[in-house]
Amino acid sequence: MSTQSGPPAGRKSGLFRTKSVEQSIQDTEEPERGLRRSLSALDLTIFGVGVIIGTGIFVLTGKVAKENAGPATALAFVAAGVVCALAALCYAEFASTVPVAGSAYTFAYASLGELPAWIIGWDLVLEFALGTAVVAVGWSGYVRSLLDNAGWRLPDSLSGSEVAEGFGFDLLAFLLVLLLTGVLVLGMKLSARLTAVVVVIKVTVVLVVIVAGAFFVKAANYQPFIPETQKQPGGAGLDAPLVQLLFGYEPTNFGVMGIFTAASIVFFAFIGFDVVATAAEETRVPQRDMPRGILGSLFICTALYVAVSIVVTGMQNYTRLSVDAPLADAFKATGHPWYAGFISFGAAVGLITVCMILLLGQTRVFFAMSRDGLLPRFFSRTHPVYSTPYRATVLLGVAIAVIAGVTSIDELATLVNIGTLFAFVIVAVGVVILRRTRPDLPRSFRTPLVPWLPAASVAASLWLMLNLPIETWIRFAAWMALGVVVYFLYGRTHSRLAPGSATSRDEPPAPRR
Repeated sequence: MSTQSGPPAGRKSGLFRTKSVEQSIQDTEEPERGLRRSLSALDLTIFGVGVIIGTGIFVLTGKVAKENAGPATALAFVAAGVVCALAALCYAEFASTVPVAGSAYTFAYASLGELPAWIIGWDLVLEFALGTAVVAVGWSGYVRSLLDNAGWRLPDSLSGSEVAEGFGFDLLAFLLVLLLTGVLVLGMKLSARLTAVVVVIKVTVVLVVIVAGAFFVKAANYQPFIPETQKQPGGAGLDAPLVQLLFGYEPTNFGVMGIFTAASIVFFAFIGFDVVATAAEETRVPQRDMPRGILGSLFICTALYVAVSIVVTGMQNYTRLSVDAPLADAFKATGHPWYAGFISFGAAVGLITVCMILLLGQTRVFFAMSRDGLLPRFFSRTHPVYSTPYRATVLLGVAIAVIAGVTSIDELATLVNIGTLFAFVIVAVGVVILRRTRPDLPRSFRTPLVPWLPAASVAASLWLMLNLPIETWIRFAAWMALGVVVYFLYGRTHSRLAPGSATSRDEPPAPRR
């Protein structure tokens, strides 16, 4: 295909200079900086299911049913799934049109410009790093519990800061991240095979819970399906949701509005489907397979979530559900405690893929930013044998392993939510802008009802963001401010789109053996 003619390359100056879709795709063919295309639609769907189904389905169902929505928790999962579906339709268009690593960062670079792209890239680095560390620590807790049941116990000093008195190092979380880092360095196909095995185990556990639990459902437990509205205790100070500070609106528990309050909480259980878009450059036929992988995985997980919530609220009255282990305790209440260990095993195994795919997403965003010069180009070299971004993977893997080992980060977990929702907003806006600025681009998948559907995606994402605590917004703003400083100190002048900046700043090619 000729590259000598066609649309302009994009705006080349200022903070909002854009990188054309053609240039982004051309960069994927650059020697020693391109990724190997090896993934199919099935691989992408498995990745999506692997990262979405985690502790959310095993924990949030009971917590939300007891505290926010009752049996109508199923409708809360549907509402959260709709919010994600709106964003997924926007992601599907971008990922199939711009099949390049980087997800929302790359999409923003092509539509909104360099500074917005940097901001969303910086946001994704935080989102995926915290997500990986939080999941690794959660996995460590499940494994320690299983080891305790078998009569083995790690010393408190190696069980993390929450267990040890004083300083504690979470050895299991540290080793898990290092192991998954090695798997990612060895190639995407190996990662896909490991994910497939774990997803089969995880989905089997979920299906067993649904099928076995259905035999213990009592219709009386669904009465009333939507409990009477109760005023939610208003948060105080920085713990209050931002919507309360801005508009005086206090979220309610139960009732119809309680369903939407619950949706803002169970949204955490859906986080991860957007990671599928980071693998666009490693997909064999991205124009066809990306939409299938993104939308297929989201549909499967939403169906499983709704089924689990219906079963667990039917097995035990929502007022008696436990918050820490609702599924396991519901089976205990019916006289079947064996399922508790089975569910814990499924959760522990399932979290392995969640951790790995979040780490995968971060390395691909970091790699894309490095290839564009916004981060040191040193990290955009791919492995001569495995064609993976091994330098970025090793750097981030070691850093996150240390963070997971030494830090108690439960309070930072909400930053993962706000980071994901912010990315949703950027992608939805980008779809509308790119439709106007580049109507000539071939689009194998088109988001329906543009601009109305993207506008609905933005509104829904902003609503969920407003329900997050003020403290989360402050931390998020601080991280974004730091990102802007880094951009002006380094990224703006080292960008490959900066005036006078081209391959002269690149490191010399690695010697051939």
